[in-house]
Amino acid sequence: MSDIQYLSKEGLEKMKQELHFMKHEERPRITQAIAEARDKGDLSENAEYDAAKEAQGILESKINQLEHMVANARVLDSSLLDTSKVSIMCNVRVINHNVGKEAVYRLVAESEANLKENKISIKSAIAQGLMGKVVGDVVSIAVPAGIVKLEILEIFI
Repeated sequence: MSDIQYLSKEGLEKMKQELHFMKHEERPRITQAIAEARDKGDLSENAEYDAAKEAQGILESKINQLEHMVANARVLDSSLLDTSKVSIMCNVRVINHNVGKEAVYRLVAESEANLKENKISIKSAIAQGLMGKVVGDVVSIAVPAGIVKLEILEIFI
C-alpha cells in the first residue's frame, strides 16, 4: 500500500468521522461484549467470547489501517489542479463509442470511490486509461466486459 494517499477535503473528513466512530462507539461496544461473555464462565467453550475477541481483532486492524491512511493523507486543493489533462480529483466527461452514451466520472482515491456517485478509483482500469489524456483523445481500455472506447469531451473541476 502506498503511504501517501491524495484525498479531497470531504474524503478526509469522512475518513476521520469513521475513525472516531470506530474508536468511540464500536470499540467500547466490543469491549462490553467481551466483558459480558467473560462473565458467563468457562472461556474455553464460550463461543460468544471467541466471536467478540475476533470482532475486536478485526476492528483494531481497521482502526490501525485508517489511522495510517489519515496520517499519510494529503488534501488536494481543487483550485490548483491542472484541467488541461486528466488527473486525480478531475471530472471527465466522456462519450462511450461502444454504446453512444455520455458519462461523467470523477477520478478519486480508492477510499473515496463510489460508483453510484460516478466517483471512480484512480486505480481502476478506466481511470488508468484516462490519466494524462487531453480533450479530444480517444482511448481503448480493456475492462472485464471487453474493450471500451472512450472519447474525452471535457475535463473540469
